[in-house]
Amino acid sequence: MTMMIGKSPLGCVLKCTVLGSMALVALAGCSSTKVQRVDPAKEIALSDRWNATDSRLVAEEMIGDMVSFPWANDFMMDNGRRPTVIIQRISNKSHEHIAVDTFINDIKRSIMRSGKADFVASGEERDAVREERSDQELNSKDAKEQGQEKAADYALSGSINSIVDQAGNDRVTFYQVDLKLIDMESNIEVWNGQKKIQKLQEKSSFGL
Repeated sequence: MTMMIGKSPLGCVLKCTVLGSMALVALAGCSSTKVQRVDPAKEIALSDRWNATDSRLVAEEMIGDMVSFPWANDFMMDNGRRPTVIIQRISNKSHEHIAVDTFINDIKRSIMRSGKADFVASGEERDAVREERSDQELNSKDAKEQGQEKAADYALSGSINSIVDQAGNDRVTFYQVDLKLIDMESNIEVWNGQKKIQKLQEKSSFGL
């Protein structure tokens, strides 16, 4: 006995299955990647990880608070000039890799934009400038003199910490940034700031 598959229910199921598979393959072959330029100031949060917006906003808020404390105006009144600040070290103690250099650069810009303090280059940057200055002394007629560097009046340091709490597909990530400013002459802590960020990431169980 010969089984007729073409018009039987089994034949219809097999035919639909084959057609469905072919359609999926066709759709997969038509997929494409789209890239577009976006405003760097616009936050695009693809996950709950620390991002460029966190870095910028934390720097702006914390430095704004730092220069609002009395130390800046007191130094100006006593010395007739703006205080100079150097960043000693900001440590990443969080659970993830964070581009600390980007955060430090955001801090530098915030300090200079404030108009309340000047920024002094770090040790590595000063070494590079000294090397360039020495080269100019040998090869340039109008080279800048050695020994004219401005010493730092205050040192800024701190850390980035994090805590992750997860239950099923939901996750809460907590970041805490601590910064402190020390008077280089007296070792007095003239400012201590703290900024907290909490992010909730929820994922669908069906991946939709």
